[in-house]
Amino acid sequence: MSQTDNIFSKPLDKVESFSFDQQVVQVFPDMIKRSVPGYENIINSIAMITQRCAIDNSNLYDLGCSLGAATLSMRRGLSDKNGCRIISVDNSLAMVESCQQHIHAYKSDIPVTVLQDDICNIKIENASVVVLNFTLQFLTPEKRLSLLTSIYEGLLPGGVLILSEKFIFEDAKSHQLLIDLHLDFKRSQGYSELEISQKRSSLDNVLISDTVEQHYQRLTEAGFKHNNLWYQCFNFGSIISIKD
Repeated sequence: MSQTDNIFSKPLDKVESFSFDQQVVQVFPDMIKRSVPGYENIINSIAMITQRCAIDNSNLYDLGCSLGAATLSMRRGLSDKNGCRIISVDNSLAMVESCQQHIHAYKSDIPVTVLQDDICNIKIENASVVVLNFTLQFLTPEKRLSLLTSIYEGLLPGGVLILSEKFIFEDAKSHQLLIDLHLDFKRSQGYSELEISQKRSSLDNVLISDTVEQHYQRLTEAGFKHNNLWYQCFNFGSIISIKD
């Protein structure tokens, strides 16, 4: 059972850099629901994208799987597929252990392997669906193209990458408005000004966002020719990329 996220509810003498430790794991479902507008829509849509795009006897990858929400959504989308398996990866031991518990709690004949590893170390092969759900933004920018290239090379023709991220925007007025709307969303979810401020400080230099255009450019460099923003809510959204 998820606990209420109150990690930043009291004044901290020192705000440490954000990490996916046991404290975050215990509140993560509440945290992400109250912090990321449209998160549930994205998760639910992953099942539909999987159902349409997964190929029989292929691998599906959830890179940066956290507690396995996208993994479970992909598995729901595989109900009419044959011979598929899901490989879910996270570098946080606390996340991996909880993810394994969540996966085992829902019975299915579709095999899921949960690995603790750096996603940059994973060899993508025979893949039809790869999910990076709010994961790439936590990698240092110099590692991002290499990972996307590895994903492209490991995808089968017709395979897809689902890339969900927090965006920044080149137009200053639009950028500020979307930031303000996101802050209004967090306030509407019960977060105080102190919580918002301290979490923002915690994420400084940990979560590094790109513009949609930067994502498109990097995806093109990785080999993807078909890249489109299929979902956006304020400054959060998801891109789908298709391999020829």
